[in-house]
Amino acid sequence: MKILILCTGNSCRSQMAQGFLQSFDKRLQVFSAGTEPAIRINSTAVKVMNEVGIDISHQTPKKVDQYLNDEWDYVITVCDNANEKCPVFQGKVRHRLHLGFEDPTHVKGSYVEIMSAFYDVRNEIREEFYKLYESEIKKKIS
Repeated sequence: MKILILCTGNSCRSQMAQGFLQSFDKRLQVFSAGTEPAIRINSTAVKVMNEVGIDISHQTPKKVDQYLNDEWDYVITVCDNANEKCPVFQGKVRHRLHLGFEDPTHVKGSYVEIMSAFYDVRNEIREEFYKLYESEIKKKIS
């Protein structure tokens, strides 16, 4: 099963979601991309994922254009901020979903406040993607 996770920068939320989905089931082919990919993955996203045993440090931001001609079982967008341009994917897709999460990279404040935002979003992503995996994806690959 092929799954593509999309957001704007492909440096944080989509990378976390990719890491979680791959950890739930090694049979899944999970990719992530963005409309305006960052230069590198967000280091705080890498840190908070490492704390739950998932290494996303080897992942890199990619432009969605390279996936437009592929066929997908799922394309899932994760942008939630109204100020962001969440991509609309026009490729061959069986299921399009939106699971929106606030962007923790936009949080300003103390180190503790910033880390708290990353932990909250990481935990929300894990919970929502696990629900999706259990309720839909797992049944389709079993």
